[in-house]
Amino acid sequence: MQPDQIIQRARQAAVNFSKFGQIQTDKIVRAVYLAALDNRIRLAKLAAAETDLGLWQHKVIKNVIASQLVYDHIKRQKTVGIISEDPISGIIEMAHPIGPILALVPVINPTSTTIYKILIALKTRNPLIVSSAFAAKDCVAETCRICYAAALAAGAPEHCIQWLAKPNLASTKELMSHRGLALILATGTGDIVKAGYSSGTPTLGVGAGNVPVYIGVTADIPFAVRSIMMSKTFDNGSICASEQAIIVRRKIAVQVISEFKKAKAYFLTPDEIDKVGKIAYDFERKTMAARVVGQPVSRIAEMADISIPPDTTVLIAKLDAVDYEHPLSAEILAPILALYIESSFKAAIGRCVEIANFGGVGHTAVIYSNNPERIEYFADNVDVARILVNTPSTQGALGGMFTALAPSFTLSCGSGGKNSTTDNISTRNLLNIHRICRRRVNERWLNMNFYKYLDESYDAARLEREFNKNS
Repeated sequence: MQPDQIIQRARQAAVNFSKFGQIQTDKIVRAVYLAALDNRIRLAKLAAAETDLGLWQHKVIKNVIASQLVYDHIKRQKTVGIISEDPISGIIEMAHPIGPILALVPVINPTSTTIYKILIALKTRNPLIVSSAFAAKDCVAETCRICYAAALAAGAPEHCIQWLAKPNLASTKELMSHRGLALILATGTGDIVKAGYSSGTPTLGVGAGNVPVYIGVTADIPFAVRSIMMSKTFDNGSICASEQAIIVRRKIAVQVISEFKKAKAYFLTPDEIDKVGKIAYDFERKTMAARVVGQPVSRIAEMADISIPPDTTVLIAKLDAVDYEHPLSAEILAPILALYIESSFKAAIGRCVEIANFGGVGHTAVIYSNNPERIEYFADNVDVARILVNTPSTQGALGGMFTALAPSFTLSCGSGGKNSTTDNISTRNLLNIHRICRRRVNERWLNMNFYKYLDESYDAARLEREFNKNS
């Protein structure tokens, strides 16, 4: 199908959808949520088999987050008509759909990202066009088919969900720049997100996440390590919010290392660090190598030609620098961690800043500490949107489980990550908010003699006094 035809169908769906009330809209959203939740296991297995990334059991959990937790978060939200009214200011906010949305879906979270984007689009009465990574096209198409059938059965307008059966860069870029498209909801590689921003269509995107984790001297170290391991091994570390580097003070390093060893982490030798770095990083493109993303440690070790115990959970590389000559200091979406041992608190936080700035500005950072002043210092210095305290990074950043952040599979990174917001993208980001503004007279302004502003003898302080005198 040609992009013009896809957009034409989406625009007609938008016209029809705009006539729906809140009750009718919520009925459709609930039906789609239930259908997605019912198919959570089958879709997870399809995703794992097609992409050969991660663990299907963990993809089931992702599908539950994307369906049940997202639905629970949005189900009571007002997204039709008047959503707020302030009698004092005289301002009434009204929600309107924005129009057809193009959803870009990555290979690492294909079915879960699709479910989540469909739910927030339907809740805001916006037709959705889904374009996935080619390596995940079949599981994404099946997810769309299930959700679309449920939506139609609940009374949704025809073509409220469309998808590209054979997605490719050329057709996706043509859709991106189509005048009839209202928004691009971009989750995926840096290249595809940049393509969205350069298309001329408003885009909500994401940034890379090179997540530093500081374990402070006041932290519960066994708890911190368990939390990190739970997160970093989740779906073989394939979520961009997963931990990338652990930073500790020298005085607790032995204890931290001991706890990681208890958790079956394997500490690489200098020679093994070099071998793993060569297969885990693409030096030409200056990014992680696709072949290790979401792979188990056994396969990574095999690719690197190193020998590790069969029960190894993660690989840890002790490093002393953050740069391209130390490739494991970069974002690697696999069960691989860097470890830095620093002499002081400020040196440790400085290292966190350095790591976040090395490809992860604006995304996420974690601190394990029970010292409020240290937590505040960390938050002030590390330039990220999500500062998680005593929380597993993957589950904490996704929201809805260990934090009250909006459950989301599109984690924006603000200006540092070249995004327009720092939000966990959700329904509020997919609405045009119109404002009815009733007359509320500013008496001080009307009582002011405007000609005083033309009198050069009035300086700013004197004008301010005159203005405030009229209150």
